[in-house]
Amino acid sequence: MSKIYAIGDVHGCADQLRELVGLCEEDAGAGRSKLVFLGDYIDRGPDSRGVIEFLIDLQRWSPDEIVCLRGNHEDLLLAALESEDAEINWRHNGAHSTLKSYRATRPHELPTRHIDWIRALPFFHDDGQRFFVHAGVHPDRPLHQQRARDLLWIREPFLSSRTNFGRLIVHGHTPIPSGIPELHANRLNIDTGAVYGRNLTSAIFAAHSADPVGFLSARPTCD
Repeated sequence: MSKIYAIGDVHGCADQLRELVGLCEEDAGAGRSKLVFLGDYIDRGPDSRGVIEFLIDLQRWSPDEIVCLRGNHEDLLLAALESEDAEINWRHNGAHSTLKSYRATRPHELPTRHIDWIRALPFFHDDGQRFFVHAGVHPDRPLHQQRARDLLWIREPFLSSRTNFGRLIVHGHTPIPSGIPELHANRLNIDTGAVYGRNLTSAIFAAHSADPVGFLSARPTCD
């Protein structure tokens, strides 16, 4: 694999996502590449349905080269299907825009094919040099013993940790106010806040180094 592209939190910004994937494909050229999406495809932005449909189609054409991870917002939706209290919690976290994009009033009205796809999303992707995950990892646990809740939700003590995890942890989940990716010795945050009027970001990785070799970004289109 010549290049790997990791893409941060999309949150319903479908136009921005399509533009960024196009930039990644243009950058890759004829070389083999892999795209890793870090979760939070739905909620808050205007076109959650368009994002899910785009990613499903992308995976269908290149299943070995497209990795889509679960984010905490996908987890909120799955929980909302199980109980009324969880549905209320989801509604407090941006569900309205998702339901609107599906022309639905309840989570059970979303297409079964989309729910099944979301339910099958993995929690992480480990390529030997980098550990791709939505939120981060708990510093007190080895990578192979991480809990799902931490992978989806953690902020502290992960964000302030200087632990060497044996991989560069590539994550999103915590929006960066500056809109500029944050690279530390042990982690890279690429949630540059697309749904808050900032760029949607992709980090570019090559085989020779765990650290990114560059970044691509798509301009804001979400209101």
